[in-house]
Amino acid sequence: MANLTNYHSHTTYCDGKASAETFILEAINKGFYSYGISSHAPLPYHTHWSMNMEDVDSYIKEIDFLKNKYKDMIQIYSGLEIDYLTAGHNPSIPFFKNLPLDYRIGSVHLIENDSNELVDIDVKSETFCEFMNIHFHNDIKIVVKKYFEKIMTMISLGGIDFLGHPDKISMNASFYDPNLFSYKWYKDIINDYFNFIAEKNLMIEINTKAYKTRGFLFPNIDNLHLIHNLGIKVIVNSDSHYPENINDGRKEALEILYSTGFKTVMEIDNNRWTEKEIIL
Repeated sequence: MANLTNYHSHTTYCDGKASAETFILEAINKGFYSYGISSHAPLPYHTHWSMNMEDVDSYIKEIDFLKNKYKDMIQIYSGLEIDYLTAGHNPSIPFFKNLPLDYRIGSVHLIENDSNELVDIDVKSETFCEFMNIHFHNDIKIVVKKYFEKIMTMISLGGIDFLGHPDKISMNASFYDPNLFSYKWYKDIINDYFNFIAEKNLMIEINTKAYKTRGFLFPNIDNLHLIHNLGIKVIVNSDSHYPENINDGRKEALEILYSTGFKTVMEIDNNRWTEKEIIL
């Protein structure tokens, strides 16, 4: 199968389960020609899932070493998945913009509750439902609006090459309220959101992480016609935390994209984002 690339994977520098080299060896074994490591960037406080600030330099040096070690076998690229938290911590701040990276993913995993406390919405669906009650007065409309507004603020500030799992909240929010996708207010938010992304000419990823286990792509399959009609460029990524999962959902995602009307995806080739034909 062609289009064997992935630019969203997490190593033991954050919450991934293997070293960068182990991921790269697996990519070589599976026939990938282009591969990127994108551990969770440091946050202003310690978490179990993000990189420590003091490890950033060694992270970049390690990937640079691996680029050279395997240069005759695969193209390797260094990235970070950077969270938008506040105006003071997001992908656009000088610290992240000045790092010698090949690309930056912008993502939102946390939103504020009424007490201005950050709450993780990228949790198990059952935990999300508990958080809805504890933190958000069981108002799914407010939570969804906050999520997409925060991403749009991040996009406006800049500093990213593509958007990570663009509607990640859709899985948990639809678990909480199975009728979510039928609401006019939700459809209006989605329409405005992807039109905004198109206006900013920003690439997005088609994230396959939950396809095998939950049947979900991010963005939701229902939104792909809108995304195609708006001319938004897409990248297929697995968001893998285990080396053996780097190719999960890729074939299915490419088939779904092609059947929706997409004929190309974006890949990094010789250090440049390049539009490549989908070959099934």
